[in-house]
Amino acid sequence: MIPFALQVKGFQNMQKVLKTVAKNMPFPKPTLFNGPGSSLQLCEAIAQMDAQNVLIVTDAMLVKIGLLDRITAKLKELKVNYVIFDGVEPDPTYDQVERGLALLQQHHCEAILAVGGGSSIDAAKVIAARATNNKSIKKLAGMFKVFRPILPLYAIPTTAGTGSEVTLAAVVSDPVTHAKTPVMDPKVVPLVAALDGELMTGLPAHITAATGMDALTHAVEAFISANAFAETDANALAATKLIMKYLPIAVKDGKNLEARQQMALASYYAGLAFTKAGVGYVHAIAHNFGAHYHTPHGLANAIVLPHILEFSKDAATDRLAKLAEASGLKTGKESNEKLAQKFIDHIKAMKKEFGIPEGLDKLKQEDIPAIAKAALKEAHFTYAVPRYMDQKTAEQLIAQMAA
Repeated sequence: MIPFALQVKGFQNMQKVLKTVAKNMPFPKPTLFNGPGSSLQLCEAIAQMDAQNVLIVTDAMLVKIGLLDRITAKLKELKVNYVIFDGVEPDPTYDQVERGLALLQQHHCEAILAVGGGSSIDAAKVIAARATNNKSIKKLAGMFKVFRPILPLYAIPTTAGTGSEVTLAAVVSDPVTHAKTPVMDPKVVPLVAALDGELMTGLPAHITAATGMDALTHAVEAFISANAFAETDANALAATKLIMKYLPIAVKDGKNLEARQQMALASYYAGLAFTKAGVGYVHAIAHNFGAHYHTPHGLANAIVLPHILEFSKDAATDRLAKLAEASGLKTGKESNEKLAQKFIDHIKAMKKEFGIPEGLDKLKQEDIPAIAKAALKEAHFTYAVPRYMDQKTAEQLIAQMAA
């Protein structure tokens, strides 16, 4: 058995290589339309790029409440044919992707428009990759395995949380094992995206809070990552400033268009940050809460975040202090240690204000070893965390997250 200290050294060396790649490899960004009504500008872009038949990937609830009506009316006006696949559910599975792909092929669609939260955009990414790559989802899973360019992909996020409209990752679940399968490749970044706060004004407060905490987690984990650098820091700090100012407003007053628009931009900035710097243990554990209990991802992140920050505090004091300053929490000449704790305590207070539970009521003691093992496997080979933990420590920490 390799001593844990030597394992950590190996993880750190591997992450140094990934940091070099992230700093020097060109990452595509979508052409961005930003502002109320920008979703209709995106429709015009689809028509200008001569897409005749488009598959709209979304979920049934958005269709039911009429959120797509203005978008589909605009496409009709522009004489763009479309067919709607509304079979995406939270934590989309392989079979949902395959049903969407079958509909795309049946109607000879040349492009895909994703409208929805992270689940819809992720499913659309994998459908677009499957359409041009003769490979199963399992063979597309991992890093840089999408060999051929995907179908033209357009994205309109309807929540301010995942940042999926700008990231090079898509996560779908194996319906048998429930394991999360990430497909990570620059080719899955959408061609064009629209940040339209008008589409988000009807989101319930609890979803607004959970998705906003998801965006905050992206920004925070990217900023304290050992793979952070100047570009990712700028995006992470911008996201943190906006979230701390506008998320409480959006939760209290969902019709506040300025708050909605600024949160959409914050989510985008956070997505840019973690695309290059990565995330960490919060996401690794949250992914496994989702796999075991179908816990919504934003909610899972919100539950896990303070616990991981407390664990990482001594190794990330200066970085957490900078996040505290960006959040407007510095009032005097507090030490970095005090500012770091202030930041963590502020997140705990936000959770309480939003009605987010401190723990996960579905968490079972007998599941903790498997959750810890899977989370460590994900984190240690993917993320540059500021402080590493072993299996025993992970189990103890996760046990604290029980409701």
